[in-house]
Amino acid sequence: MNINRIRDAHEELNKLRKPIHNVNVRHKKSLKPLERLAVKLTEHVGSVGFFFIIFGWTVSWLGWNTLAPKGIRFDPFPAFVLWLFISNMIQIFLMPLIMIGQNLQGRHAESRAESDFEVNVRAEKEIEVILLHLEHQNDLIMKILRTMENDKKNP
Repeated sequence: MNINRIRDAHEELNKLRKPIHNVNVRHKKSLKPLERLAVKLTEHVGSVGFFFIIFGWTVSWLGWNTLAPKGIRFDPFPAFVLWLFISNMIQIFLMPLIMIGQNLQGRHAESRAESDFEVNVRAEKEIEVILLHLEHQNDLIMKILRTMENDKKNP
């Protein structure tokens, strides 16, 4: 085992060392206020709770305007024009924000993947250095054992 090979591997490992940083914190700090809003909306609109809110609102609206006395209905059956208008406005306003939020989440996922890759490369190099050290130590132990055996044979 060549001691220079161990030194070279150790130096290469030191070159790869960079300070460890939290990608999640760095990503959150890089977001502008509107981008933070888009991410929060994407997270909340994509939840089961939001689905149940929209579902409840829709059932209530359509139920009231179908089953309530005709004098107090405000969006008559079967067209539900006001409900359609409000629903479409919600969709029109949410769609671009959701798409922006998804793009930002994708960017964040890519940053995490790059960070994971860097950590994996660093870990692989560290393991290689450790294995080289172990091989070197094994060679030294074998030399010592051979020397001890020779000393026993030739007192």
